[in-house]
Amino acid sequence: MTRYEFLKSAGFTGASLMTLLSCVKTDDSYVEALVQNPDGSTGTATTGSTTGTTSGTTTGTSNTTGTSTATTYAATNADKTQFITTEELNKLTAKLKIDLTSSTYTKLKSLGGYVVVSSSYVVALSKTGKFIAATVTCSHEPKKRIIYSNEEWYCTDHGARFSLAGKGLNSNGSKGLTIYKTATDGNTLIIY
Repeated sequence: MTRYEFLKSAGFTGASLMTLLSCVKTDDSYVEALVQNPDGSTGTATTGSTTGTTSGTTTGTSNTTGTSTATTYAATNADKTQFITTEELNKLTAKLKIDLTSSTYTKLKSLGGYVVVSSSYVVALSKTGKFIAATVTCSHEPKKRIIYSNEEWYCTDHGARFSLAGKGLNSNGSKGLTIYKTATDGNTLIIY
């Protein structure tokens, strides 16, 4: 019997069931009280390049001249290998555009964080650092109750469970879930 099945058989439903499911790691080995980076660090990530010239004498004095440019991304915990240029991002036909620099979307800066946007989309930063998006409407019954929890999509109304790819993981989720593609330049997230 899985943890989910046990909690359901004990009578937990809705928000109380989700609370119990979301505070435990997928492997049920210990309680995950806080979300952290895999390496335990926190902070702002920057990337960029530095160019310049250096001249000096054999006595050890030197002068350095040049320029330095750095880009700070709002999506600090996101997998930066997934980023595309702003020009490429602007070529996509977006269903939704999210400004990751806005305080409204602060939850998308934490691994495992998610937000419901426009009462239509659930957008999350997976624990692997990838932005993911799905419809908020469950396919079991057309209720807007889908959330992101423990690396899967979950309906808080009747317990329908879906993989991140939208495949149903139990009988209530058997019809699957609509998943959307995402793209980001680090400061803007596009759902398409």
